[in-house]
Amino acid sequence: MSVTKITADDFTRRFSMRAGSLMWFLGAGASASAGIPTAWHMTWEFKQKLFISQRKVSAESVADLSNGRIRKQLQAHIDSAGNLPILDHPEEYAALFEAVFPSEADRRSYLDSKVSGAKPSLGHLGLATLMRADLTKLIWTTNFDSLVADAAAKLYDSTGPLSVIDLDAPELAAQLIGDGRWPIEVKIHGDFRSRQLKNTDDELRHQDARLRKVLVDSCRRFGLVVAGYSGRDESVMDTLEDALADEGAFPSGLFWLHCGTGEPLPRVTQLLERAQDAKVEAAIVSIDNFDEMLRDLLRLIDVETKAMDEFASDRARFSPAPRPNASKRWPVVRLNGIPVVEAPTVCRRVDCNVGGFAETRQAVLDADVDILVSRLRSGVLCFGSDADVRKAFAPYGINEFDLHTIQDKRLRYESAEHGLLRDAMRAALVRDRAFDAFRRRNLDLIAPNDVQAPEFSRLRSLVGDLSGVMKDHPELCWREGLGVRLEWANGQLWLVFEPHTVFEPFEKEHRGLVADYSRERMVQRYNRNLNDVLDFWAGYIAGNGDPIRALGVSEGVDAAFKLSNVTAYSSRATA
Repeated sequence: MSVTKITADDFTRRFSMRAGSLMWFLGAGASASAGIPTAWHMTWEFKQKLFISQRKVSAESVADLSNGRIRKQLQAHIDSAGNLPILDHPEEYAALFEAVFPSEADRRSYLDSKVSGAKPSLGHLGLATLMRADLTKLIWTTNFDSLVADAAAKLYDSTGPLSVIDLDAPELAAQLIGDGRWPIEVKIHGDFRSRQLKNTDDELRHQDARLRKVLVDSCRRFGLVVAGYSGRDESVMDTLEDALADEGAFPSGLFWLHCGTGEPLPRVTQLLERAQDAKVEAAIVSIDNFDEMLRDLLRLIDVETKAMDEFASDRARFSPAPRPNASKRWPVVRLNGIPVVEAPTVCRRVDCNVGGFAETRQAVLDADVDILVSRLRSGVLCFGSDADVRKAFAPYGINEFDLHTIQDKRLRYESAEHGLLRDAMRAALVRDRAFDAFRRRNLDLIAPNDVQAPEFSRLRSLVGDLSGVMKDHPELCWREGLGVRLEWANGQLWLVFEPHTVFEPFEKEHRGLVADYSRERMVQRYNRNLNDVLDFWAGYIAGNGDPIRALGVSEGVDAAFKLSNVTAYSSRATA
């Protein structure tokens, strides 16, 4: 029997009807966007440490763990040792951890350093939002961090409502669950502050039997959603399989959230197959990442999401600038930028043997596919259907086909991710707002492909003709349009736009004529008129608030943006 696979949107509808009867099981992947490395990343870091210390090489030579060639070099060294588990073995992480840090105190210090300074992600705030609405009662986790508790404290304005239990108190877990003292978080490997820290193969094998029994008993009452967990711990997987021995286990279903295009570990598939044999509603749910999944779940549930909305805004300001009104006596400058409310957080990453950006772009042209690409040393970053991406880069030998997180810090300068989002925004405006686009070095020029369309009648009343030809140069055609670019400021991404006369064709020898003509068209647009023009364009670009999409693909990774129609304003700065 093959395991049932369902889409993320299918799962969101099921979840909306039974949220209160589902408990959660979180692994390290649920904390990845908060800056805490997953077991996969730590495993490679352990290999890196062994390689550097045993081969006596510089750390810089194997610094980039995202590079497939470096990982092959590290793995070859581990294999040559002959006393460590093979690649992707269930015991690999624990054995390597103990090999690098034989002392439990050192292991505790290492985990403490990884957790230090981490803050809750959007997904953690989503779980806390469900807790406060009494729709998430019980969370199990193998994680050592306190991100769920921190998120709950933020929403409850107190640390009191959430009970956090670790291996020190299995009886307390049973008592609180039996009494229904929700919400509860249970750390089945113990918090990194616990005296009974469990994090090596020998320790995991002797997982506290009483706490595992509490998990089995809970599986009789609730369904289970597994997120960010690979299924590598034998003790955990044994416990979930033990729960299936009881008739009526997982009454609201067993759902395993899975990122990426690869298959889950065999042990996960085995568990879900056994669950289906036992007539349990069990399925693998394909998702992009934990944070976006939680955001999608809350869209179908009527709960207060203020904390999540504030987090998404993520604005750090000296003094917020309110929208001006007639009562203000101090001067205000209206800025020509609108906030990008939502932007892609992941893209596809392909590790293959293609060369630099020029060769990467040529590969796309040769394959005749509609995908967007950028180039990092660790691989090609893409938006597009998976089939098209594979078609373009299969001739170059695909070594790895994975997701890549687009970090905010990489959008603050001209990075590969910033360039990819620039191309995606241009493609989205062309696709969903009916623009023609012309790439320039520092910005993109866009112009409506039909300036006679009714929606531009308001703009025509403000600026006059929206298209024409230059007198004495009929070969130079122009349209009213915009210059647009993406900028990072005040802790967020902005679409900066400027009214522009767009010429097609544009030749370098006509640069002076074009500049003079454009200046003449714009010089009479004074404050009130220009303000109205900015209003029009902001409203037209943002639309009704629905996302605009670069490619419109359903299989693969698309780029979706949601834009505000309110431009930025300046205000008097206050400390």
